[in-house]
Amino acid sequence: MAASGAADSAETGKTVYSNLYRGTVLALLVTAYTLNFIDRTIISTIGQAIKVDLKITDTQLGLLGGLYFALLYTLLGIPIARIAERFSRVNIIAAAIVIWSGFTALCGTAGNFAALAAYRFGVGFGEAGLSPPAHSLISDYYEPKKRATALSIYSFGIPAGTMIGAVVGGWLAQNFSWRIAFMLVGLPGVIVAILIKLIIKEPKRGHSDIQEHPVSPEDVTPVVPAFSIWGELKELGSVAKTLFLKWPVANMVLGVTIASFGSYGSGQFVPPYFTRTFGLNYAEVGLITGLVGGFSSGIGTILGGVITDRMSKRSARWYALTPAIGLTIATPIYIAAYLQPSWQTAAMILLIPGIFHYTYLGPTFGVVQNMVETRRRATATALLFFFLNLIALGGGPPFTGWLIDHFAQFNFTHPGENGIVASLQQMIGGATKAGERFAEACPGGIAPKGSPAELAGHCKGALVHATREGVIVSLCFYLWAAFHYFLGSFGLVKAMAKARADRGEA
Repeated sequence: MAASGAADSAETGKTVYSNLYRGTVLALLVTAYTLNFIDRTIISTIGQAIKVDLKITDTQLGLLGGLYFALLYTLLGIPIARIAERFSRVNIIAAAIVIWSGFTALCGTAGNFAALAAYRFGVGFGEAGLSPPAHSLISDYYEPKKRATALSIYSFGIPAGTMIGAVVGGWLAQNFSWRIAFMLVGLPGVIVAILIKLIIKEPKRGHSDIQEHPVSPEDVTPVVPAFSIWGELKELGSVAKTLFLKWPVANMVLGVTIASFGSYGSGQFVPPYFTRTFGLNYAEVGLITGLVGGFSSGIGTILGGVITDRMSKRSARWYALTPAIGLTIATPIYIAAYLQPSWQTAAMILLIPGIFHYTYLGPTFGVVQNMVETRRRATATALLFFFLNLIALGGGPPFTGWLIDHFAQFNFTHPGENGIVASLQQMIGGATKAGERFAEACPGGIAPKGSPAELAGHCKGALVHATREGVIVSLCFYLWAAFHYFLGSFGLVKAMAKARADRGEA
């Protein structure tokens, strides 16, 4: 499937990989990333079933979807990336898929919160091995001016996985159980791992950056630098300096982190919101949130890379301006959706904002890959994901869950006082009334069987208002992120030009 000596572009000279083969590689990596997000985010769709079955709080539910997954996912990302700079990225990806798929299936056997938390740690352990080596592979297959598009296509796995996980997970939870849902979505990963191992070739490092001489497809042995602790620290320090000490890049890193904080936090509780507010079953909620969210966010993810690659021909500032504009437009539309009295209206509105929201992924990843040397690309992604996921994925869902728990307690003791701003002001000011604890009166968010109808309605009302309020507060982080992207647009042209010059590119 490799084309020997086929012309590619004036910028990169000759290539030995055909467009068909590169497309196949990208398709397999997108499939892997889709499974990654199915296994990562399915807990948001079936979370209400887990909450009721295990009688846990929304804070605990947020920990399962956030921190307990993110800890090993972020901590192991850097050492795995350093291994990927030396050894076969294809082998690392294949092994990682098998590991996280197995732990996802094990989640279905958990009998209590502690066991489920332990298995979620395992899922994070496996998923740490995908994106750093995958970003590095994609950058070796696609030249700099096509990387934002290629990486946005890879990032399509996020909405695709979220959509499929919601639809399939919701249907399985409704017709079988949340345990069966975990077990069945974990199995396909093994097949994909085998295909990746058999089909994807390990390209020479910097393959798409080489200007004068084509690379033979047989020349796939990576250069293995000598290992030393000091050398590793020096490499990490150099990449960290690029990501966190260069003004435009640092602001883009802050932008993607803050946007993801709001996205992971609100997204964890959107399916429960539709169940709690409108009484929809898990299959209906999965279908609504999966198809609606997947449609709009999928379009936005692809458009973000395509638009940015085209607009960047005029100015590299568009790598930052595209996300800044998209997030600013998306925020009020999202908020409007969650203020609607019917799920039909909310779902129709939600078809729109994801198109603007998810434009930030491809441009951000493209800048990160284009700002570092070829031998540091997996490390750059790992450092970015370490910072991003420890804060955003680790903190977003627990933060929103904590907000909902506190809003629920406030609404339980302050019936009828459900304005978001008023609730926040009184909660922060300590203006609370003494009363029964919501978690004790309404275990799992619902009144115990046999409780008076008044208590049942009181529990439901407090939780419905609290979920809406928690989701809306989390969505407001998008505006903060947009501000950082706007700041990042200043100096980006000069920074990217210098990075190209340092690598000896035209």
